[in-house]
Amino acid sequence: MTSTPPSEPSPLLDLDGVARTYGGAVPVEALRPTTLHVETGDYIGVMGPSGSGKSTMLNLLGLLDTPTQGDYRVAGVDVGTLSEVERTALRAYTFGFVFQSFHLLPTRSVTENAEIGMLYTGIDARDRRHRAREALTRVGLGHRLDVTAGTLSGGERQRVAIARAIASRPRVLLCDEPTGNLDSVASDGLLDLLDQLNRDGLTIVVITHDPLVGSRTKRLVEIRDGRLTQLTR
Repeated sequence: MTSTPPSEPSPLLDLDGVARTYGGAVPVEALRPTTLHVETGDYIGVMGPSGSGKSTMLNLLGLLDTPTQGDYRVAGVDVGTLSEVERTALRAYTFGFVFQSFHLLPTRSVTENAEIGMLYTGIDARDRRHRAREALTRVGLGHRLDVTAGTLSGGERQRVAIARAIASRPRVLLCDEPTGNLDSVASDGLLDLLDQLNRDGLTIVVITHDPLVGSRTKRLVEIRDGRLTQLTR
């Protein structure tokens, strides 16, 4: 008799009435009670103008901030019950982050930049180098492994940032305005890359104000004044 392997938690990311209010003389409701379910393999766009609550949403999803209301589960784990050390470990295991700014070290090699995100994960140096080169090849930079990051174009630098994010083999890629510093040609290439990573099974959530970026995702939600609305295609 064979045992049945455990099923994947569903949904992978589960926000139930999650809200975030920042205190002060006049409290600010950055995110009003929100429910969102992200399944394994999803590719979701979160669209909205500046100041709408997009960044707050990303910070909560990626465990960079904590909600003031509601429940959030990551792979079935109630993050509200975790210590800060446990939250940090879950974040490192689950998420890769890509931001509008590349945050690369310009005088270090492309491979060294892709390794940075794994320096404090317990992965040994040889495996870090292997994973970094594997990720760089996956994003189309296998021919640029040893050049310095400062010599790259904007599109190539963002690809290095994505390689850095996926080298640790996260379950979810969180992208915050990933095409914001790119021209149209580089943006198209980056969106093609995200499409391919999603086809390969990576769950992706993209925060954007750009309708073109939103149109490339499988599912779109809109956020305005801290309120999330599910959109249909």
